[in-house]
Amino acid sequence: MRSIRPSTTARRGGRSRRTAGPVLATVALVSTLALTATGCDGDDTDAGGQPTAAAQTGDAGATGDGKITIPDDIRKKLKEHGIDIDKWKNGAWKNWDKSDWLREANDFVNPIIQGLWDPDRMRRANDPDKGVDDNDISGDQGVTDPTPVPVRAAKVAPPYHTGAATAGKVFFDSPEGTMVCSATVVEDPAHPGKSNMVWTAGHCVHAGKKGGWYRNIAFVPSYNDAGSSAAQLQGATREQIAPYGVWWGDWAQTSDQWIEQGGSTGGQGASYDFAVIHVTPEKGGNGKSLEETVGSALPVNFNAPAVPKVRSITATGYPAAPPYDGQLLYQCQDKPGRLSVASADPTMYRIGCSMTGGSSGGGWVEQGADGKPALVSNTSIGPVTSGWLAGPRLGTVAKGVYDSVSKKFAGRRALSAAPRTR
Repeated sequence: MRSIRPSTTARRGGRSRRTAGPVLATVALVSTLALTATGCDGDDTDAGGQPTAAAQTGDAGATGDGKITIPDDIRKKLKEHGIDIDKWKNGAWKNWDKSDWLREANDFVNPIIQGLWDPDRMRRANDPDKGVDDNDISGDQGVTDPTPVPVRAAKVAPPYHTGAATAGKVFFDSPEGTMVCSATVVEDPAHPGKSNMVWTAGHCVHAGKKGGWYRNIAFVPSYNDAGSSAAQLQGATREQIAPYGVWWGDWAQTSDQWIEQGGSTGGQGASYDFAVIHVTPEKGGNGKSLEETVGSALPVNFNAPAVPKVRSITATGYPAAPPYDGQLLYQCQDKPGRLSVASADPTMYRIGCSMTGGSSGGGWVEQGADGKPALVSNTSIGPVTSGWLAGPRLGTVAKGVYDSVSKKFAGRRALSAAPRTR
């Protein structure tokens, strides 16, 4: 069985970021600082309405050569992590020295590099496949139902924004190359109707027990909204591929369990393989939140019924490993069964589905008792041969991650005004 992880061509599954408990107070470093190779300046507030690094200098944050001036306290924190902003924006982020790979929950740093995610780079991103053989599963130490009958994934009818407005892609860089996962726009309790929160797999933001945070994490809602083929996307503009913009993660959080146990193969940590990313628009946007921009956000159900009581789940994602190419949105619908990866961990949902790597992190939706759709899981793992997918059942640990991210930005205006290049 393989846990579908992000890869250089879009794998299923991902790694989650560690928290120090259900709720963790952490500090993001220069999370919304926009960088360009030629220097930049921009608005005075970030997506939360707080002064940006440039604004905090007291002199518009710019020097005579057009470079951003960073407050001493932020620069000091960056230096503690061995990060030089000028070198970073000019390619130093490509250095993956294991001795200084940022790993802990409060180490997340994701400076915006404007223009980095261009159409070609997005199109070529790989899936972070997490390969697992069926005999790697712990079996019936917990409860595992018979392997489900494969369900062929169905193409979502374009434009995707009409029928799946909350779906999109997460792009990031890893030591193995440029990777991609799937993700879902979810509601933010602190900002009703104005959420900037995205749900994905933990392995799509953090490498797990043998690594740290990935870099240049960004979300593109309704990627390739028109459903164009790979051939048609050759030479496509950024607006055609990302019609609702590129949104950079200014904070990300996952479970302690994923950071401590998550593995690149097998099912280690899969029961806790989820993450929440808070985002801000690369180019400042028009003052609207992500939810306002796409027009929708899904509620998250942390008290979903036990597996046998769930009648049907719909999984959505952009599968990228063969026979798929990562450019089109697909869905699988099936009644879930149970999968136990480790007797000490919560039992996972499992459905029949032909989606492959790249669908990792994609949302699993169930119609609640009120008849309305709600997110109940995300794609985490699947077999090397494809045929089924498994996702964590969201409970108290997942709610802790979700609430922590929401509370972190609760006191800030849910506006999108990140620094941008003039």
